[in-house]
Amino acid sequence: MHDYLFALKLFVRVAHTGSFSAAGRELALTQPSVSRTISSLEQEVGIQLLTRTTRAVALTEAGADFLARVESILSALEEAEQAARGTGELRGVLRLGVTTSFALRVVVPLLPAFAELHPALHVELLMNDQRQNLIADGVDVAVRYGPLSDSGAMARRLGATPRLLVAAPSYIAKVGAPLSPRDLHKYRMISARTIAGNAWAFAKDGETVQVKIAEHMVVSVNEVSAAAAAAGLGIASLSLSGCVQELRAGTLVRLLPDWDMGSIEVNAVFSAGRASKPSAKAFVEFLRPKLQEFGIS
Repeated sequence: MHDYLFALKLFVRVAHTGSFSAAGRELALTQPSVSRTISSLEQEVGIQLLTRTTRAVALTEAGADFLARVESILSALEEAEQAARGTGELRGVLRLGVTTSFALRVVVPLLPAFAELHPALHVELLMNDQRQNLIADGVDVAVRYGPLSDSGAMARRLGATPRLLVAAPSYIAKVGAPLSPRDLHKYRMISARTIAGNAWAFAKDGETVQVKIAEHMVVSVNEVSAAAAAAGLGIASLSLSGCVQELRAGTLVRLLPDWDMGSIEVNAVFSAGRASKPSAKAFVEFLRPKLQEFGIS
């Protein structure tokens, strides 16, 4: 039984790393040993789980289905072990999928307190401003902004954060503040490539205005938008969670506060089979009540 469980855990790591060698390094095994164990597992279950090439290994269709089911079983076993110990101590590895901004502004400041509660748990931050493939990247829980599109994933709403228009006081002192969204064509605009399109919508007293933005600076990471705006390079559209520190410090000021730019939903997303992982659930429970401080409510 132990050998079979080990083989299942090894299969999961091979599937996520795409490599016998990488999985072997994680578990102090040689590449041939990993290959033999996976081959034995395939013989045991009677299906080919992985395709092998000279460069990498990849899941077969049956292997992808098997992976989702195996991860669900392993998570349930982990949860049962935690309950049997009765100590509430979390062990193993928690892999968090987050944007760069959320990692720097929210997760890292909160991690010391979470680590103090669970000193035996190891946390991996997988930072990517593009949406990760939760299964392929081995993410236990991801924090995502905006609409959800993952089929087979489970989500828990964390809150929402308003979208704002901001700039540095020094920039506004030099060029003056816009009085209406229609004035924005006169200003230098900073846009994040992660925002779909370059038309920004504003609403006030039943009136809706859509403004096409002339992008003077485009960044590929949202966190850089806040830094660029604070440096006086122009006006940026950011979530409150992405600039709340600068607004409090006065290095950024809000523009057109009477105009509503809408809010962005924030969700914790669990990949199929991982929603019951104790450490993932514990992190989300720890996170939710603290988010208002970071502009998410």
